[in-house]
Amino acid sequence: MAESKKYQIAARAVPQFIADQSDPAGERYVFAYTITFENVGTVAAQLISRHWVITDGNSRVQEVRGLGVVGQQPLLKPGETFEYTSGCQLDTPVGTMRGSFQITAEDGMQFEAAVDEFTLSIPRVLH
Repeated sequence: MAESKKYQIAARAVPQFIADQSDPAGERYVFAYTITFENVGTVAAQLISRHWVITDGNSRVQEVRGLGVVGQQPLLKPGETFEYTSGCQLDTPVGTMRGSFQITAEDGMQFEAAVDEFTLSIPRVLH
């Protein structure tokens, strides 16, 4: 197997608008996002840290870095998945997020798992 396939974590995001925590009149829009990781490589690997880039509709950028996710640093064996839900707040009804997770394989190799940019949007704003 190619070395690049040995170390591989797939990550996907599903965002959701949280209306009951939002206040559009006060320019407060709250979103949740669920991230699912799957170890599609052949070596067990542990999620160590995260880096998010959050951009609102006015092009204001927030960067978030930290250890683990929701207080955990899950170890995924080949074929295993891990899912967590977190959230963010924007001043605009539409924005985007993209991110990466720093991973360490059980043999010490370090690599990243990327989350492609996804849209945060209140319902019926985008077509």
